[in-house]
Amino acid sequence: MVRAELDKQPADVRRMFDAVAKRYDVTNDVLSLGQDRRWRRDVIAAVDPQPGHRVLDLAAGTGTSSQPFADLGARVVPCDFSLGMLQVGKQARPHLPFTAGDGTKLPFRDATFDAVTISFGLRNIVDPVAGLRELRRVTKPGGRLVVCEFSHPTWAPFRTVYVEYLMRALPPVARAVSSAPDAYVYLAESIRAWPDQAGLATMIGDAGWQDPQWRNLSGGIVALHRATA
Repeated sequence: MVRAELDKQPADVRRMFDAVAKRYDVTNDVLSLGQDRRWRRDVIAAVDPQPGHRVLDLAAGTGTSSQPFADLGARVVPCDFSLGMLQVGKQARPHLPFTAGDGTKLPFRDATFDAVTISFGLRNIVDPVAGLRELRRVTKPGGRLVVCEFSHPTWAPFRTVYVEYLMRALPPVARAVSSAPDAYVYLAESIRAWPDQAGLATMIGDAGWQDPQWRNLSGGIVALHRATA
């Protein structure tokens, strides 16, 4: 059953995110014990947006991750493949230019953005390396990539506890707060199956990005990867 969840077709995954859209931000805050706010701040610092810079926020969901870029004067474009997420986001933040887009075929011209970023969405792209290549295509020469994604805790005893939390505790907690709790069974398994920090850095390099580096957050629960076009 778990393998079947991971083998979902893109349309199924899209419907899954449509279903969780209404309470997505609240659920993430609860499940991460509030750490997602810190992780978003770390992403902003890594991107280092300047006034007037064009920033693509892929897998932006409802735009919670995009608003801080706008607050700093950047011209941010929140992009997501889930129309349900975009609709919820547009209601909350009508001033942001929400755009529907597939991560493997972005609706933007070559060399459009000064920086591109994706948080907790790369593992949901059907072909992550193709998605990273597409992000490279739409980035200006010398532009920045920042990927914030779940990873592998660096301390082995904690890693075991973390995996148990993902697979056993996360779905029941999601049932209490999410509008579509079954989706979090898929999300938990996708996190567990995702490559470690070095593995993702290799993927980024294979996609044509230069000098991929990473920094662990929350003991490696999350890793922040950076690279240059």
